[in-house]
Amino acid sequence: MKLDIFKYLVLIPLLFAMACQHKPELAKVSFNGEAQGTYYAITYYDANNRNLQPQIDSMLLAFDLSVSLWVDNSIISRINNDDSTAVPDEIFKYNFLLSKEIAASTGGAFDFTISPLVTAWGFGLRERENITPHLIDSLRQFVDYRKVRLENGKIVRDDPRIKFDFNAIAQGHSVDLICRFLNANGIKSYVVDVGGEVFASNVKPDGSNWRVGVEKPAAEKMDEREVQLVVALKNKGLATSGSYRKYYVIDGKRYSHAIDPKTGYPVSHNLLSVTVLADNAAIADGYSTAFMVLGMEQSLELIKTLPDIEALFISAKDDGGFDLHMTPGFEDLLRD
Repeated sequence: MKLDIFKYLVLIPLLFAMACQHKPELAKVSFNGEAQGTYYAITYYDANNRNLQPQIDSMLLAFDLSVSLWVDNSIISRINNDDSTAVPDEIFKYNFLLSKEIAASTGGAFDFTISPLVTAWGFGLRERENITPHLIDSLRQFVDYRKVRLENGKIVRDDPRIKFDFNAIAQGHSVDLICRFLNANGIKSYVVDVGGEVFASNVKPDGSNWRVGVEKPAAEKMDEREVQLVVALKNKGLATSGSYRKYYVIDGKRYSHAIDPKTGYPVSHNLLSVTVLADNAAIADGYSTAFMVLGMEQSLELIKTLPDIEALFISAKDDGGFDLHMTPGFEDLLRD
């Protein structure tokens, strides 16, 4: 009996040593490119040292052919232009259904039928129109997520003048699709960034967390980018919406691209940016947009009902500085 135990004790370290010897070396792969009118940057660790950029580029192209307003023959463009032959694909359906869900949970602060207002204010495909109260009131009647639905695989609109805009969620969804592709290829450790919408999976091979920067609000839209703070991200999506890059000035007044669907006008509060942590990048993307519309106080009340959502709010102070407020779950990201 003593001899058997001795053999067993010797065998354990031998097997462990053999396992360590056969453990594959993980190669770091990084690349970047352009998609959706912005950049993307991807880093992952792969035992086979594969360059998956060509496949990812193809995915992003297919994504644009579904939900990009800047592609004339995309599904969303064709539906908006009343093309009866346009059939929603799985990408369109996902964006539609998740947008409906976020719109309902935010009381319409997030509304993917906001396209007529976005276009009128000059943040879409055309130049800004002559904004008048009459124009805004006339367009608001076509902005209501409750007037559209998906039935038997087809989009139904109560009025054909209702137009869709998934820009506040699509970029995050593209991140999630890339993550799904990497997972399917056996890659477990990665970070995907498309235009600032990010998802980080697991930790690096050395056990350290992925480190992701949150941008400091800029005084002017063309100012160089600076990092406000760095967070440790693991198995979560992160997205930021801000009012400091997309705006224009009329008679000394700044008008943000963050438009309130209920009033039809850009928001006027002092909230400069919202960064949201969620289970995936699409959800983070959608809620960051909604919180920019709601403002910090209403958003914090809403977050109490959303157990998987955390957020960082950066507001402008009267002295030109910034006020940072974050939920406890977001603050935990700073403790790495």
